Amino acid sequence: MKVSLNIDRDYEETKVTIECPTLDDSVQEILDFIKGQDTEFLVGKDGDMQHILKPAEIHFFHTEKNSVIAVTSAGSFKLKEKLYELEKILPASKFIRLSKSVIANLHELSRFEASFNGTLCVYFKSGTKEYVSRTYVNAIKESLKMNRRKGE
Repeated sequence: MKVSLNIDRDYEETKVTIECPTLDDSVQEILDFIKGQDTEFLVGKDGDMQHILKPAEIHFFHTEKNSVIAVTSAGSFKLKEKLYELEKILPASKFIRLSKSVIANLHELSRFEASFNGTLCVYFKSGTKEYVSRTYVNAIKESLKMNRRKGE
């Protein structure tokens, strides 16, 4: 992989360009890193209080009565963002969609349990469980394979 850096005071803003024949793991990792730099924190409400939430501390996001809730070890917090907006701003190497109503932090997953109808039950380190709809099972398997390769 070639890397070029061009520093010039005449540039008004930073621009990142990646040229590659295919989107492989190394390129995806770079994209996730850049995307992760933009999202240092999210703001969640608990009653009248607003809390600063770091994405790494969030176990999962789910919808509840037309709202998006971020679940952490400190509690649950209501967010202004929609799930599809979170999916765009959070790094794909750390967060994955489990269903239409849930996005999970891969680092907070504990184990999976297959069910008879082709879905998965996901258990979080906190003991909470969520179900993966069949639509997302293959994407989760692929994501776990890619993350496993990085650790080898």
